[in-house]
Amino acid sequence: MEIKAVFFDIDGTLINDSRTVLKSTEAAIKSLQEQGILVGLATGRGPFFVKPFMDKLDLDFAVTYNGQYIFSKDRVISATPIDKQSLRDLIAYAKEHRKEISLGTEQAMQGSKIMTFGMSSFSQWATQFIPRSMTRTVSHGFNKIVSKALPQHEEDLLKLIQEPIYQVLILADPAESEKIEADFPHLKFTRSSPYAADIINQGMSKLEGIRLVGQEYGFDIHQVMAFGDSDNDLEMLSGVGLSIAMGNGTSSVKEVAKHTTSSNSQDGIHRALEHFGILASEKVFVSRDHHFNKVKTFHGVMDECTQEEPIAWTPEEARHRADFKLEEVVEFLRAASSSEEEFDQSMARMHEALDKAAAKVRSKREAEVSLVGQVDALIDMLYFTYGSFVLMGVDPERIFDIVHQANMGKIFPDGKAHFDPVTHKILKPDDWEEKYAPEPAIERELERQIQAYQRNVEKAQKETKDEE
Repeated sequence: MEIKAVFFDIDGTLINDSRTVLKSTEAAIKSLQEQGILVGLATGRGPFFVKPFMDKLDLDFAVTYNGQYIFSKDRVISATPIDKQSLRDLIAYAKEHRKEISLGTEQAMQGSKIMTFGMSSFSQWATQFIPRSMTRTVSHGFNKIVSKALPQHEEDLLKLIQEPIYQVLILADPAESEKIEADFPHLKFTRSSPYAADIINQGMSKLEGIRLVGQEYGFDIHQVMAFGDSDNDLEMLSGVGLSIAMGNGTSSVKEVAKHTTSSNSQDGIHRALEHFGILASEKVFVSRDHHFNKVKTFHGVMDECTQEEPIAWTPEEARHRADFKLEEVVEFLRAASSSEEEFDQSMARMHEALDKAAAKVRSKREAEVSLVGQVDALIDMLYFTYGSFVLMGVDPERIFDIVHQANMGKIFPDGKAHFDPVTHKILKPDDWEEKYAPEPAIERELERQIQAYQRNVEKAQKETKDEE
């Protein structure tokens, strides 16, 4: 899978507990941009909050208000306000049930003074110290005290809805918001906070916003890597090609994500990008061949070190590496055989070819350990492999990334590879087949390439017909 775009949630993901972007994250974003990978934000926050991050980090686009308002550096890509009648009904509900609400415009989140305070830096910092079991008690107590001192006026809210409103926030714990949702089935409820629910249009989400951006910039959802930490990231992380849960994220987020990294205060973004070979480690040399860098990242984790000085393989090590390659050659022949008889014939031919090749090589040079000879042979194998893809009409670029991510998925949550104590073969985590098995993704990619070819043929035939 080729990653063409990376999206970050903001709170709890892009920024740390001190409300700043880590230097390691800034460096990671710069490296992504240098590779030509698009970088954006996907957040429940409004565009007014996001703009400073866009400018500072030179980001390409932002999906804000959970997909309701999407913009790039120079234009608005999509804006989907909530209809006026729904807004009036929500305001009436809030008044009847004494619920604090805020309304999100392009320029600000306005309404409840309580919720304005709740979105402040101090409040966001303080909530991390409140146990989840105390959420409802704290919410009710705070609401009762502050609402008396700073009452919310219905007429002010009705004035606000004269301009487009893209998201509504209502102060309610999860159980309360479920009851409210039942009264507004035509609207969608999500949350990034234990204290408040985000209300948007049905059919919209961070994932749908990312899909709309992809239509504009030429990538599909399977070519997206996304980072998140809270429950309003669940749909996004379930739908993109490569999903990363932050170490400080909710248990629900960690369950759906394909990988869990360290926290937003412990270089989690940079580490995840390194883990999947999208960023090369600063401790090793970096090749201009991105595929090489990804495999090197894999071996760095597997072997817990990398080879920086060119050396030749020993005879025993060379035999070990050749065993791996021969197994893949046998699998290749098996996939080219329509019956057991054909496969047996192919294997017999391969044994004959091995004997013939051994005789040919013996006649060319004396046996010796040679770095030049080993590199020359491996490069020829690589060239022949690319040649096979050329003659098959298959582009291996995305397929390489699919296999790489499957291999990186063999790393256990402790960040290390685990090996069978008897066979010494690498073990796979229990969820590897479900999350990382490459065959389904390879099949989808090949189907995409076949369909692309057919579209090109149809287009060429139509152009020829038009010329006639």
